Amino acid sequence: MNFSPTPNMIAEKAGPVGKLVFNKPQPFWADAFCGTRGQIIPKHHFDAYRGAKSREAPANLKPVGTGAFRFVDFKPGDVVRAEINPGYHVPNRPFFDTLEMKGGGDAVSAARAVLQTAEYDYAWNMQVEDEILLRFEQGSRGRVNIWPTGNMEHIQLNSTDPWTEVDGERSSTKTTHPLLSDPTVRQALNLLVDRASVQEQIYGRQGQTAANYLNAPSRFRSSNMKWEFNVEKAAALLEAAGWKRGSDGIRGKDGKRVKMLYQTSINAPRQKNQQIVKQAAAKAGIELELKSVTASVFFSSDPANPDTYPHFYSDIQMYNNGPNAPDPQYFMNQFVSWEVASKANKWQGRNITRWRNEEYDRAYTAADSELDPVKRAALFIKMNDLLIQNVVVIPVLWRNGASASVANLRGMDLSGWESTFWRLPYWTRQG
Repeated sequence: MNFSPTPNMIAEKAGPVGKLVFNKPQPFWADAFCGTRGQIIPKHHFDAYRGAKSREAPANLKPVGTGAFRFVDFKPGDVVRAEINPGYHVPNRPFFDTLEMKGGGDAVSAARAVLQTAEYDYAWNMQVEDEILLRFEQGSRGRVNIWPTGNMEHIQLNSTDPWTEVDGERSSTKTTHPLLSDPTVRQALNLLVDRASVQEQIYGRQGQTAANYLNAPSRFRSSNMKWEFNVEKAAALLEAAGWKRGSDGIRGKDGKRVKMLYQTSINAPRQKNQQIVKQAAAKAGIELELKSVTASVFFSSDPANPDTYPHFYSDIQMYNNGPNAPDPQYFMNQFVSWEVASKANKWQGRNITRWRNEEYDRAYTAADSELDPVKRAALFIKMNDLLIQNVVVIPVLWRNGASASVANLRGMDLSGWESTFWRLPYWTRQG
């Protein structure tokens, strides 16, 4: 057995069988094997490409594994092709001889290619307004699948200044945001997000309103937080804090106007979401300039591209993420101080907001080794409450998973804690 252990493991040889020894308590020990913080990888493929060279490993684009299919061809941003793995360990599986995954395009076209034309069997992550999906389903050749997840569509507030460059870096931790450093401005923005309208007018059955950033599993969900949409209250808060309306209706103080750039990735639901927030903000005296970035760029990890979400070269930004396992440890490390995204780490740090809080850091560190499940849940609830009380993020919608499949596709067993393809060897067409 030849593998590279994750940082919290020690690998030991025990004849043909490997042995893993954790070097500290691991409340969610399964993370090393099936989670997102670090998986076992073949050492002979990746050992020469550690650190700064990690993106250069040939195996990144030519994966080798023990799954039901084996890699044939991969064109990034276009298509992945695979064929049945004759050595797969489950007899008579999978049911399909070949696999083709098509990328690019837009979500509406993907939904149509499954629900109306049946050109494809399955479409993942339907970022399509529910009204359109319902219309596609009527008399269609497929169905929309909805399942619970922990995913949050949310707005992030930049703790740093995206418009001032320090040592060749914008949104540097050596700066503070000229507007959002005022807690009143952050509180006002929180009151100007009409979550109910977003849910009713855009997402429908694909989500529910939420006051928390961490919502699932339920034992980690705080009962302390409430959300409110109130334009008048937001305006009153700003007025009392000295942010006065100018002749154009936009508020300002000390020579600073409350004008902000609000960015997200391109898809119809997010653009409508932006418009709902912009209209409410304008009524309170806040001007929001909207920016939409192609998803393949926005979610890229390219350190040279300033339009990626980890660069966060805007005042606020919106996207969706969530815990990919029924334990929130990795999910909540997005806000610890040592994970700040920066030029020094090629914007690979997970703390995109650049918010730093010692109380949050202490709670996270304690939860990382707390084996009592009740105490551990309380620590995560505390972390969530710190995020919401300080308006580091604004929860918009607690989203469900949504995909499209042809009517006779069976065996998917979709879960909010795993890739939708986790049970791919058992997918089959009936009839």
